[in-house]
Formats: sequence, C-alpha cells, structure tokens
Amino acid sequence: MSLIIAEIGTSHEGSVEKARHLVNAAAGAGADCIKFQWVYADEILHPDTGFVELPTGKIPLYERFKQLECDKSFYKEMLDYVHSKGCTFCCSPFGLRSLDELLEIQPDYVKIASPELNHFPMLERLAEYRRQLKESGQDNCNKTDSLPVPVIVSTGVSKLKDIEKALEILGSENVSLLHCITSYPAPEEEYNLRLITNLKNIFGVECGVSDHSLDPILVPALSVACGGTIIEKHITLSRQTMGLDDPVALEPEQFAMMVHVVHQSEAVLRHYGELEGVVRIKEQIGQQFGDKVEKVLGSGVKALAAAEKANYGRTNRSLHFMRNMKKGEVIRADDIGVLRTEKVLTPGLGPEFLQTVIGAELTCNVKSGDGVEWKHLLK
Repeated sequence: MSLIIAEIGTSHEGSVEKARHLVNAAAGAGADCIKFQWVYADEILHPDTGFVELPTGKIPLYERFKQLECDKSFYKEMLDYVHSKGCTFCCSPFGLRSLDELLEIQPDYVKIASPELNHFPMLERLAEYRRQLKESGQDNCNKTDSLPVPVIVSTGVSKLKDIEKALEILGSENVSLLHCITSYPAPEEEYNLRLITNLKNIFGVECGVSDHSLDPILVPALSVACGGTIIEKHITLSRQTMGLDDPVALEPEQFAMMVHVVHQSEAVLRHYGELEGVVRIKEQIGQQFGDKVEKVLGSGVKALAAAEKANYGRTNRSLHFMRNMKKGEVIRADDIGVLRTEKVLTPGLGPEFLQTVIGAELTCNVKSGDGVEWKHLLK
C-alpha cells in the first residue's frame, strides 16, 4: 500500500484551530500521513529577496514567511493531534534550528523539501543525529536494525548529481525519494513519471511523487503504475484562502477522490500482476485523459522540467552575505546565510563551499543579500 501524505504545509496560517480543521479534513479524506512545514523566515530567505503577490496585495516574501512562524509547542500539539487521528506526522525543516527542534518532538518522518536538497549543513546534521541515535540504542521511532527517523527527500529542481550528493550524506537506509517538479502549479505533461522507476533502480530506495499539478487523478494514479509507493499532495480547506500553496492544493473532496483512485490502481496491480496491471491502469486513465497519458509518463530520463529550469540555482540553496561588509574584512560564520535566492538577488556559491568561504578576506565591499562569488574572496 502506498503512503499517502497530505501536505498541510503552512495552510494553517499559524492558527491552531485551522490546523485542527485541516488535520480532520486530511484524516477524513484517507491520508495516512499528515505533513507540516517548520518555518523560520531567516532560515529560508534574506529580507531583500523580493515580493509575493497575494489577494490582499503585494508584500515582501520574507515578511510573508515571518507571518507563518510558529513556536515548538504548536508543532508538538499538531503531532499529538495527528496521532490521535490515527495518522503519522511528517514535517519539513528549513535550517539547523528548525531541524533540531523538530527532532526534539520525535516526528514519524522528516521531509527534506526540494530546495533543501543541497542544504548540506542541514543534511549533515540530520545524518549525524540518525547515526548517534542508532548507536545509542535510543531509537523511539523505528525498532528495526535500520537507521532511525525515516527521511523522505523531494527531488524537484534538481539534477541527478544533486540527488547523488544528498544521498552520499544521508545514505540510503530508511530514506525515500519523491520525484517532483518545483513549479506551482506543475504541468502534468512535464511530470516524466517513468523517472520514478529509474530512480528506484538507480538508488535502491522506495520512490514516489510529490505532485504539484492541479488534477487529483492523473499524476497520482500513473505514479502507482510506475512503481511509486508514496504520493504527496497539498490539501486545503479552500483554494480561495490565503495559504501560500492553497491555489495548487486539493480541497478535501478532491483529496478523497485521489485516495480512492490510488487504492483502485493498487488493487488492479495486485489482481492482474505488475505487467498486465500497468497496462490496465494506463487504459483506464487513458479513457479520461487520452493521449495525455504518454506525455505524463515521459521518457524516464532525469532532467530539469521546462517549468522549473528558470528556478534552478535560485530556489536551491546558495551562500549569501548577511550584512554589509568592507574590503579587507575576514568573513565569519555568522556573516553567511545558506539561503534560497528566490526573486531578485543574485545566486551565490553552493553550500558545499561554506567552509572555504569562512575565514576568507574580502577583496571588495559587499552588500547584505549579495550572493557570495569567488571574486569576493582572497584566501
């Protein structure tokens, strides 16, 4: 059976009452796992990163993330409430602080979102925690011999080498991958779902899909046909509400429809076997979507989708100066942020160069928010 994840994300907008309504809706729609995002704005963005258009007008994106911050007690309450509904709890951290606080409440899954696939300091902290927990024998999450704290990694806006590098840090034990297109909404025709089969074979881990397309049936059902065992999709009480991802989320009735179709597809595979079952799923979906099915399945070759190419290097993490600095100053650890570039800033060096940058002397003046470039450094 597939693990079906209802991504609440930040749709709760900081309200415990709304979060409970969302959990109720997700559990009632048949989700197995319910996911949140642990947001601290300064772990994600520089204050000067640009603006976002909302129904109420244009506001700084950083300010919007600040509005979504909640303290640890909120997430602990949500974890307990999710468990009371018979579901498992998953959450995405976005930096070292949110990761450490998330691990303290012992989630059932840690989710690494696509833009954090190259947040190497955070991946290294998580990998070390898992190793230490296993060695200490204090694993409360998983009673097997495998590494504790299951990790689910999204792979949107990435190349194959990026996935390889992340798994070099995290390992493959108790790690799953989600194929994803980092575009909101994501075009179904670009999903290239045959890649699920190939990622599974290349890395030897369970794979699935994080689906940002608008249709509740097409991508989820075909992902099952391609061997996907995890389906993640955003849920909202209404697409008209103010959550950042609400316009591309499923409302509860749509989410329940998706769950039903996924389970139907699984039943077809069990009844007919893999080979004939895949043919029958494609035929059934083809009755509604016609030639679109083959376009959604794609070639299976890992490449940036057209809808996300422009985001590569901007949505992913890079190094940015966190204050105005003068020529000749020596860069300290707290002078550098591992951030998403997003809207208007210039991307910097990748996070793999963080330790090289720290301790270097500046060759020129720089402004807060600038991406760190080799030309700035005298080593």
